[in-house]
Amino acid sequence: MATTQHYLWAGGHLLLLLSSFLYLSSWALFRGPSAFWYKTSFLGALVSYAIVCHKSLGNPQPNATWIKRAVVDENVQYLLLALFWWTSKPIAITLIPYAIFSLFHALTFTRTTLMPQFLPPGPPATNGGAPTPHPLAKKLQVWVKANYDTAMKAVAFLELTIMARVFLGGIVFYNSLLTPIFYAHFLRQRYYQSAFTRNAITLVNERIEGYVRKPGTPPVAVQVWDTFKMLLSRWAGATIAPQQPGAGARAQ
Repeated sequence: MATTQHYLWAGGHLLLLLSSFLYLSSWALFRGPSAFWYKTSFLGALVSYAIVCHKSLGNPQPNATWIKRAVVDENVQYLLLALFWWTSKPIAITLIPYAIFSLFHALTFTRTTLMPQFLPPGPPATNGGAPTPHPLAKKLQVWVKANYDTAMKAVAFLELTIMARVFLGGIVFYNSLLTPIFYAHFLRQRYYQSAFTRNAITLVNERIEGYVRKPGTPPVAVQVWDTFKMLLSRWAGATIAPQQPGAGARAQ
């Protein structure tokens, strides 16, 4: 049976979904979206991720063991990132990865917790066996499983797009110079912990390599690209222990 904490977790994701829809729809239609909905979206994220972090890590402990566990926990990373966005100037695209996560969480919560309370179960698969889920719940489960990997691939590319956005935003002073530095560290963590992120970076690198090294490209472009990759590899080269999948972006 679902606990109050579980309902609060789901409520945070629902709040994020509804608020981000209102903000992003206004932004897409050039209606001057209200920063209130942006802040409310990440407030929902903070609630949900804080609950997951507490569930997996327990109360904060002033010792190295707890801190090391927290540093490599992807839920903590997304919680800290949500806190950063919540306190920063709104950037619409930053909502989309969180909204995608919340969509899958909300659908799973609906299937596993809400539907059994209102929809009758299906017939047992075998004589005397346990009842099967309602056909609607089964269809929802199939859809989630069929689209999960595609959605996570989209999130990985969106997170790279956000990096480009905040980097350019820092150059033209649209966002603070701290933003690309903070977000680059977040992506560094994701690279070591997410196969989707590694695959996205590999694909982007291949596309850029194909463009930079094609005949006719000025040699200076190749030199700049090689220097950038060398510096990036040195900065990101520290080993971070990979984490097993199953944290807040995928849990509950």
